[in-house]
Amino acid sequence: MLNEIFDQTKVKMDRSIEALENAFKRIRTGRANPSILDPITVDYYGQQTEISAVANIGVEDGRTLTITPWEKPMVVAIEKAIMKSDLGLNPQTSGETIRLVMPMLTEETRKNYIKDAKAEAENGRISVRNVRKAANTDVKNLLKDKEITEDEAHAAEDQIQKMTNTFIETIDKRLAEKETQLLTV
Repeated sequence: MLNEIFDQTKVKMDRSIEALENAFKRIRTGRANPSILDPITVDYYGQQTEISAVANIGVEDGRTLTITPWEKPMVVAIEKAIMKSDLGLNPQTSGETIRLVMPMLTEETRKNYIKDAKAEAENGRISVRNVRKAANTDVKNLLKDKEITEDEAHAAEDQIQKMTNTFIETIDKRLAEKETQLLTV
């Protein structure tokens, strides 16, 4: 019983870390990263589809992404979708290839991105704590149903708390790494 709770708790906390890492990928640093285009969708035969599903996305150099659609008519649709997005990027088209040059980050934009990263990290911490709360509730229900003793319940809650602390430390480390990336010129 308790092992199932621990396993489920670990899986859910791992998902929180994955969600945080995905959110961090969308926060732009000075380098080109194809994952910043993940939230952008284009109309593809009546369906909203991610750019990565209708084109090849590559990194040309440290600050330039290249997008090569599989179908020529998609060039215009992709350009429009990028311009409508809140990324602040201007696509440059030459033939069937779209180039996105990442502008150098100003000190102000770096600070704003760091704020965004801190907000995402806090969301990750909240998610981990919510998982802890649910696991502790499950342990208390087992105690209430007399399936475990009070000592087992206290030991289980301690183990859940240790797991929580480990995951929150991981979030803090990832945030520090992201801040370092954002501050690197």
